[in-house]
Amino acid sequence: MNEKSFYLVSLGCAKNTVDSESMAALLMNAGYAPVENPSQAGVLIVNTCGFIKPARDESIFELRKLARKKRRGQFLIAAGCLTERYREEVAAQVPGVDGIIGTRRWMDILDVVQQLRTAPPKTLYHLPDAPTVGTDERGVLRVSRQGPSAYLKIADGCRRPCAYCSIPLIKGTAVSRPPEVIAREARLLQDSGVQELILIAQDTTDYGHDLGMRDGLAELIGQITAAAPRLPWLRILYAYPGYVTDRLIELMATHPQVLHYLDMPLQHAHPDTLKRMRRPANVEWVHRTLEKMRTAMPDLALRTTFIVGYPGETEEEFQALLDFIAEVKFDRVGVFPFSFEPGTTSEPLGDPIPADVKQARAARVMQLQESISLARNQALVGKTLPVLVEEIRNGVAVGRSYRDAPEIDGFVYAEGNAKPGEIVPVMVSGAMVHDLMGSVVTPV
Repeated sequence: MNEKSFYLVSLGCAKNTVDSESMAALLMNAGYAPVENPSQAGVLIVNTCGFIKPARDESIFELRKLARKKRRGQFLIAAGCLTERYREEVAAQVPGVDGIIGTRRWMDILDVVQQLRTAPPKTLYHLPDAPTVGTDERGVLRVSRQGPSAYLKIADGCRRPCAYCSIPLIKGTAVSRPPEVIAREARLLQDSGVQELILIAQDTTDYGHDLGMRDGLAELIGQITAAAPRLPWLRILYAYPGYVTDRLIELMATHPQVLHYLDMPLQHAHPDTLKRMRRPANVEWVHRTLEKMRTAMPDLALRTTFIVGYPGETEEEFQALLDFIAEVKFDRVGVFPFSFEPGTTSEPLGDPIPADVKQARAARVMQLQESISLARNQALVGKTLPVLVEEIRNGVAVGRSYRDAPEIDGFVYAEGNAKPGEIVPVMVSGAMVHDLMGSVVTPV
């Protein structure tokens, strides 16, 4: 075991993965080496997720697994969202934890490691009273590389009042990163060969509000495309209803680098449910905006997510959601049964809808959406799409089109000559619910 080595487990969303890679970069800059076997590491780190109960349970499971096998001289650190809200519970449920650091001060990971080497044998809590995620990033890129793609975090925290969500409790209000820093990172990623840059934040469309920027996301994209003109693909995730502006739509439609893809979590479609959620309840705005976007970009791919079984959701309200999905015809939909979160503003509503009803409603949504997704995929048969190749599997290229974000959407399987990291034209010859099949078009 080398004490200047570390083993890091990253749980949860891509935003958490960015934090994990930033912590890893800080450790490596200080001479620590990453290892794949926890028994060889001097420092064990679990960057936890605390968003909903299943994620919290997974985080505790991973911490306990490492704690059970921890050897003399090793230190186990719990980091991230779970520890920010449930620090005492983590220490109580995982007796072997040596250090606890919250998500608001991820950049202090090296300080925590150094303190553990000199601290007495008791749990070290590093959870200063920071109102938001810190901006002193110590010079590391706020990026997670995934093959030819990279997630770039443009902001942290959230100022939206969604009643069911614990993110503001975990991270504080929204803090945007400076646009010139983001543009510089985009250029570095372009120069390192990244083919797809994915902008992420809790709410990308709120970018720049705290910096006094108007229409900040559109302004930022303009700076990114100017700084990295050879970057092939730029993808936007996590837009907020009501904040997809006409300027953003125009920019997406006219800048070839910006993919005609938008992930806009709507959460529901009945105004009464949305009001209880403290979400934008103007469903007509959604219809008008989606119509604008599809007029400007007829090939637009739309992804959204919905919550079913929210407290008070009647069968009538749920039916309104089904009718909305059938009318709008999204390309991709994710659906989640409501997860009761203590401490959120929805807590007084309780969790009155039985779990089996929630699961049944989620299944009904997905059954409807699968028929829509299949039809939209079948409409692509005979067309040629650019595909970013991620791997070659049994002689078949596996990649994603502009319609597919990493980890959450489908794949394109193509026969023919292609290499990982290339963007190649693929003639679509077959369609499934989530995936497409085809062949690489060979230049004449």
